Amino acid sequence: MNKLLFLILTCSFSYSVFSQQGFQFEKDDNKISVPFKLINNLVFVPMKVNGIELNFLLDTGVAETILFSLEDKKEVRYFNTERILLKGLGSQAAVEGLKSTNNVLEFGSMKYKNHMFYIVLDPDFNLSSHIGIPVNGIIGHQFFRNNLVEINYKKKRIIVYKDNETNRKKTEKKYISIPITIEKSKPYLKSKVVMEGREIPVKLLIDIGNSDAIWLFQNRSEVINVPSKSFNDFLGRGFSGDIEGKRARIQKFIISEFEFNNPIVAFPDSSSIKNVNMVADRMGSVGGEILRRFDIVFDYQKQKMYFKKNSEYNSAFGYNKSGVEIQHKGLQWIQETVRLETVPLATNVFDSNDNKKKDFKYKFVLKPIYEIANVRKNSPAEIAGLQKGDVLILINRSPAYKYSLQEINTLFKSEQEQWITLEVERDSEILKFSFQLFDVL
Repeated sequence: MNKLLFLILTCSFSYSVFSQQGFQFEKDDNKISVPFKLINNLVFVPMKVNGIELNFLLDTGVAETILFSLEDKKEVRYFNTERILLKGLGSQAAVEGLKSTNNVLEFGSMKYKNHMFYIVLDPDFNLSSHIGIPVNGIIGHQFFRNNLVEINYKKKRIIVYKDNETNRKKTEKKYISIPITIEKSKPYLKSKVVMEGREIPVKLLIDIGNSDAIWLFQNRSEVINVPSKSFNDFLGRGFSGDIEGKRARIQKFIISEFEFNNPIVAFPDSSSIKNVNMVADRMGSVGGEILRRFDIVFDYQKQKMYFKKNSEYNSAFGYNKSGVEIQHKGLQWIQETVRLETVPLATNVFDSNDNKKKDFKYKFVLKPIYEIANVRKNSPAEIAGLQKGDVLILINRSPAYKYSLQEINTLFKSEQEQWITLEVERDSEILKFSFQLFDVL
C-alpha cells in the first residue's frame, strides 16, 4: 500500500485545544529513544492504549488518532463512545465509526491523558494484510504537537526531545532548518518541481504516512499536468475506497538546497480526492520515499523542520514493475526440519549413519500465506496471465512463505530487468507464470 489513509471527519469537535495537553514526559527525562519498524518507507511504533500495547502507523497526514484491526485485542477498553461517520481519500461513501474520549496513550516514558480517538468499525479496513505485521491504528498531529520529534530512518529510531531551547539549539547546529506551516493540524512546506523544463513552486503536505516520493494534484493547477510517458496504477486505499491514478517521472524535485533528479510522482485522479478538504494552495504531498533519505526533526511549536542527509540520499527512485500488489491471506502450518545440537557420548565409526538420522527433528511453525490483491492493467503480470485472488506458492522456485512482504515488494522494484517466476494456486489448480521486469518510464 502507498497512501494508507487520509481522514476527514464529518462531525464537530467539542474539545478545546487547552483540554488536550499532548504527550508529556512523566519523569525528569530530557529525551526518550524508541525503536520502530520501517516497512515500505512507513514508520510503525509501539504504543499503549489504556494499558494495552498496540502497533501504530506514524502519519503526519492525519489530524486525529484512529484505531482499527482490533479483533485480536478485545481487552482494549474504550471510554465515552458515540457513533460518527468517517470520510476521506477514495471515491466511495463514508464509513461508520466511533469517537471515544478520556483515554490514556503511552509512548516510552511519555503519557497523553484525556486523549480522543476514532474507531473504524468496518472489518474490511485492515492495513495489517498489506503491511505484513499487525497494525492497530494511526497517530498523527497528537504525537508531534508538543515536543521535538526526530525520525532517524537509518537507525530506525524515534527520538523525542523535550521542547526547550537547549535541545532546539543542539538540533540547529547539526541540521539544515526549513520553515513549515501547521494548518488544520498538519505540516506543509514549500518546494519546487521541474516539469518539461519549467520550474513550478508547489506547496506540499509533509506526509510520512505516504510511502511514495511525491503526489501532485493536476486539478489544482493549470501548470501541473501528467507527463505523456506514464501508466495507470492503484495508489492505495482510503476510508472512501480505492485510490486510482497515474505514475510518471518528472525532471527534478527541490526542497531548499536539496535536489532530486528523475523522481517518480503519483497523480491521483479527481474522483479519489473529491472528499478531501484541501488547505489553500496545496498542490500535493511529499512522502516517505523522499523523507527516508534524511534524518529529520519536526518542531511543530516553532513551525520548523530539520533535515540531514543520510546514506540513502542518492538512491535511485524505483517502483513496482511487476504490476501486482501482494497482501497477507492468513497463516499456514509448515513442517520444518531442525538440527539438534547434541554432543555424542562416544564415537563409533560403525553407526555414524544412524547417529546422523537422530541429529534432526521436525517441528511445525506458522508461516504467512500471500495472495494477489491487485493487478495493474497492461503490466507484465497481467500480460502473463496472473489474476487478483491468486495465492502464491513459489517465487523464483522458492516457497513464498520464506519471503517477508517487504522482501517481495523489494524484489518487484528491482532495477534489473530480471525474470520473475510465480507458481500460484487458482481454483484448486496449480499454475505457473513468468514475466520480465522492465521500466516503462
